[in-house]
Amino acid sequence: MAVLTPGNVARPILCARNLWKSFGHIVALRGVNLDVFEGEVVALVGDNGAGKSTLIKILSGVYKPDKGEIYIAGRLFKRLTPAQALKNGITTVYQDLALVDCRDICSNVFLGREPTRAGFLIDKKKMETETASLLKRLKINIPSINVLVSSLSGGQRQALAIARAIHKGGRVMILDEPTAAMGLQETKQVLVLINTLREQGYAVILISHNLQQVFSIADRICVLRHGESVGHFIVRDTSPDEVVKLMTGTQDKSQTIRSGM
Repeated sequence: MAVLTPGNVARPILCARNLWKSFGHIVALRGVNLDVFEGEVVALVGDNGAGKSTLIKILSGVYKPDKGEIYIAGRLFKRLTPAQALKNGITTVYQDLALVDCRDICSNVFLGREPTRAGFLIDKKKMETETASLLKRLKINIPSINVLVSSLSGGQRQALAIARAIHKGGRVMILDEPTAAMGLQETKQVLVLINTLREQGYAVILISHNLQQVFSIADRICVLRHGESVGHFIVRDTSPDEVVKLMTGTQDKSQTIRSGM
């Protein structure tokens, strides 16, 4: 299997090798491999039950694999905890976003990690300064950092959740269906943000059922079917039709694992 890497990158920031996971008699993952490099977007696609959720929960430390290895920046982890994953820059933004609607943007960015002064007073000024700087760096357009989250659009909410993940120290962003149920304009805002993340050197794992969006934003695609990684493609070397055939099992995987893993 040829392993192609982005031109100026020596090694993947995140590498999964031969991951297996079972739940009772159900085998959810069967020897899955995945490489993710800084400054790229890797799309993870497959039908429901293909193993996408199980894989991202292993990478984020929620599940323990039955077998396999995970490397973060070259360091081997036989088992990740959520705290270890976060400490090493692996952050996941799930579909529910985990935002608090009745609090403002600053409070959501710092949720549970509020800075203090004089030992016990919350340093609101520092929160506002850091939040404004973060949103500006990520080119996130929200009129005021003091508005309640309940007033934000779907695209703004997604952007806020991503910004919070970065503020926690994220370098590898796992985004679970980030544009689900969004309109065209909100979807465009999120895709622009994903592109900004790539330009700033972040690694993005994008879980999506929308192949049109995948082909518009991803650099590489990993196809899962029945718990196996059945195809790894550089986007320019494949087509939606070929990916669909792999997802549905109408094309032999031996003909399609031909690009960066």
